[in-house]
Amino acid sequence: MNRVAAALTLSLTLALPAAARAEAFTVNPDAGNSGFSAVFDAQLGERINAVSSAVGCDVTYDEKTGLASGHCAVPLLSVKVDADDTKSDHFHQWATNKKSEPKDCKLEAVFQDVKVGALKAEQAMPFTAQIPFTVCGRARADGGKETVKGTAMLFPPGAYGDKKTIRIRATVADFDRDAYRIGPKYTDGWLARVQALAKVVAEKGTVELSLFARTK
Repeated sequence: MNRVAAALTLSLTLALPAAARAEAFTVNPDAGNSGFSAVFDAQLGERINAVSSAVGCDVTYDEKTGLASGHCAVPLLSVKVDADDTKSDHFHQWATNKKSEPKDCKLEAVFQDVKVGALKAEQAMPFTAQIPFTVCGRARADGGKETVKGTAMLFPPGAYGDKKTIRIRATVADFDRDAYRIGPKYTDGWLARVQALAKVVAEKGTVELSLFARTK
């Protein structure tokens, strides 16, 4: 029993420094300095721009390993389409498929051990990651992940506010809304309009994120 206790104590002792290295960061959805945008540009139709400044994240970053893990979410009702209430309402219907309340829906991403590397003060460091997304709890139909490319930049305390801050710029190219069943053909009451909208609204677009994560 003593040998078991000694081994357990040793393992806990070795684990503590690693745990201490991981810092907790948060992106405040009410701060107004972070944003989400998605542009869907149909070749024969409309160029639609969906935006939100209510992005919230909880992230841990380990400067020793250069790994980041966490969760980000955008409430569906915070997303405005072309600054137009009618278009925004249509998007909310398409995202929920009219099977749940828009207030209960989020666009979410959960990531684990993303290699961002050792961050240097006020230098943009590139990263690429495969990250699973969900819309109203629905994952991509094929079970795949999105390729996220971007940069992370560290601001030490005093450089951008009084806390350590990481600025993230990230892009998801060819985001396929149809893969998440976002659209009129999945939404009750829209079947008669599906054919007319087939070329007007693009299925693939570009998602961009601009985030400021600060230590808690």
